[in-house]
Amino acid sequence: MPTLKKIVVQDFRNIAFQEIAFSPNVNCISGNNGEGKTSLLEAIYYLSMTKSAFSTPDRFNWRYGTEGFTIGGTYAMENAPDSQFSIKVSEGEKKLVRDSKAVSRLSEHIGTLPVVMVSPGDISLVGEGGEERRKLANAVLSQMDREYLAAVQAYNRLLAQRNKLLKEDSPSKELLGIIDLKMEPLAQRIVSARARFADDLRPVVADYYRLISGGTEEVSIEYKADTLSTPLSSLFASRMERDLALRFTSAGPQRDDFVYLLNGHPLRRSGSQGQQKSFLVALKFAQYKIMTEAYGFSPILLLDDVFDKLDLGRISNLIGMVAGSEFGQIFITDTDSARLSGIIDRITDDRAYFDTVNGEFHAR
Repeated sequence: MPTLKKIVVQDFRNIAFQEIAFSPNVNCISGNNGEGKTSLLEAIYYLSMTKSAFSTPDRFNWRYGTEGFTIGGTYAMENAPDSQFSIKVSEGEKKLVRDSKAVSRLSEHIGTLPVVMVSPGDISLVGEGGEERRKLANAVLSQMDREYLAAVQAYNRLLAQRNKLLKEDSPSKELLGIIDLKMEPLAQRIVSARARFADDLRPVVADYYRLISGGTEEVSIEYKADTLSTPLSSLFASRMERDLALRFTSAGPQRDDFVYLLNGHPLRRSGSQGQQKSFLVALKFAQYKIMTEAYGFSPILLLDDVFDKLDLGRISNLIGMVAGSEFGQIFITDTDSARLSGIIDRITDDRAYFDTVNGEFHAR
């Protein structure tokens, strides 16, 4: 199980330079909003996923006045007590190094340091469009299944070629047909994995939601994809004239969606802020459990302001889950240091506390 022992962050967001050693169990980071709590969790996420947890372009994470950032981490790995990872990002370049050896393809690294992040930004998952929900599925499945990641990357390359061809004045239908045939098996691989993922998530999310909410509401997840019932080539053929008129591809896995339900109704319409927050936390904890079962060990868990919009009863239930023996290394942020220490001190003696001011972190 990878455990982050130490991180070194330079010129990342509002962090100029910090070197921080962590507890292998629970790490609590307190401070006012905008002081750097989320920046630290985002830096840890970068080491795992080589990109932002919030879909922010790399250059927007440079500290103001700089031309890039560097993040390094020392991890305790299986049979490697001090394995070094670093990622350096500058204009037009992103370089990942493991134990002094450059990683030639970033995709090869995904899944090496599994991570789950829960943050207030997750509220975008209950919005109108399905893009964020697809991104979540991709982030989870890509960490557990490299063949899935390869299929998504190959499909997206072909999709870009198809859309470029559709924008031409007189697109070749023959060439479109060739591209379509190449996309079909990739689409089938993607959709099958997403359907299984939804099936796996559904009961686990329901269980966690009942624990958080006290069992007063029922939640579910539905996966909607045209290609579940119709081959992609048939869909493309039936929509050819439409795609030519629109000048982009109107069917395929890039249009799939995951529908979140509360008592049989769409969560985004029927759920209160507290219910939506509770569902999203349950969703991420279900993701965590599924990844733990797939790996045989616990991913790193990043909990950013998880107490926001949850009442005290739900907070107690949540912390009861966090205290479970199946959880590994955890990072928790909160604006209320007294509340955080009051909860964590009752759970474990193996914890570390940090106060954050203006991008600087001080151990208590």
